[in-house]
Amino acid sequence: VMTRLSLHERATLDTLIDAGVARSRSEALSWCVQLVADNEADWIDRLRSAMEEVTQLRDSGPDSRS
Repeated sequence: VMTRLSLHERATLDTLIDAGVARSRSEALSWCVQLVADNEADWIDRLRSAMEEVTQLRDSGPDSRS
């Protein structure tokens, strides 16, 4: 995952480490993910519901293999 982050994003994780919020980039990334989950829980739930509906619609559609 770290190789997919931009230099700016890695610098943000390094700032969290330097500030003592996290001990590693992995822990800093986990902290960021938890922060988003805590602050955007309603939006995440709505997004998951929408994705489930798309899956159900796709599954109930015509079979493209024929």
